[in-house]
Amino acid sequence: MNGFNRSTVWLAMIVVLAGASRVAAADADCNRQCLRDFITQYLNAMVAHTPKALKVSPTVRFTEDTVDMKLGEGLWTRASGIKPYRLDILDPAQGVAASQVVVDEAGSPVMLVLRLKIANNAITEVETQVTRNQKEGAIFAIDALRSPNAAMIAPVDPARRSSRAEAIRLAEYYPAGLEIGSFVTVDAPFASDAYRFENGRLMAGKGCTFSPPSCEDIKGATISTHPGLSYRVVAVDEELGITLLRINFGRADRYGVGNALMVWEAFKVYGGQIHAVEAFMKIMPADAGSGWDTDVRRPAH
Repeated sequence: MNGFNRSTVWLAMIVVLAGASRVAAADADCNRQCLRDFITQYLNAMVAHTPKALKVSPTVRFTEDTVDMKLGEGLWTRASGIKPYRLDILDPAQGVAASQVVVDEAGSPVMLVLRLKIANNAITEVETQVTRNQKEGAIFAIDALRSPNAAMIAPVDPARRSSRAEAIRLAEYYPAGLEIGSFVTVDAPFASDAYRFENGRLMAGKGCTFSPPSCEDIKGATISTHPGLSYRVVAVDEELGITLLRINFGRADRYGVGNALMVWEAFKVYGGQIHAVEAFMKIMPADAGSGWDTDVRRPAH
């Protein structure tokens, strides 16, 4: 009887501890709203020039354009407002909150890419890229970035959502096609109405004026080869059907000797197809690592 009682007590304790662990884990999780709030808090603190207002870990790391800085430096010193354009890409499974957002810097609009890593209800990583003008971005149609496109921020019907692995696989057709200079050869699964924006300018899809009429066909359009291309998977927003990649397009001396485009590409993927591509990009040295290169990939063919 005593043995039975002891066993019962131990079993009860295990159940209680397991339950407490699950509650603690749930409390530590950061859901979509939590991640969005961290982006808002970051932007508000940046404009107010108050980095101490943020919840950060003791070992938080911050980079701007691949350079390590202290929070409060870089864009923080001159940020003066937040424009309406803001596309949040939220990945609760990885604790990643990313955003493409237009910010005023001393009264002039700039394009900011922001990636936050959240753990234990605090920011542990901050990665940013800032594009201030056409010389830095090759394209700079910032006046067109008034609000996010409805197609990008619309939740995907659960029945049409891709699995996490499938969402990444679909997005990876894009760097594979870029590398060899043909989306046709890799048979990239673009939807019939797919489009691509780069730094605010429509570069492919219906209504494209970059190189009509060929640019209206995103799959069949002529593109350059990018043999030195590499990329990272940054986030997967399963609710919105967005996969975010940071792509180093590889050296292209037309942007200056030794330079390359560093491009944060947001892919709207669902139903087995790529429906949209929206990118913020900047010209930088081709051999400049992002500083966060723990899982750099090359296209598979």
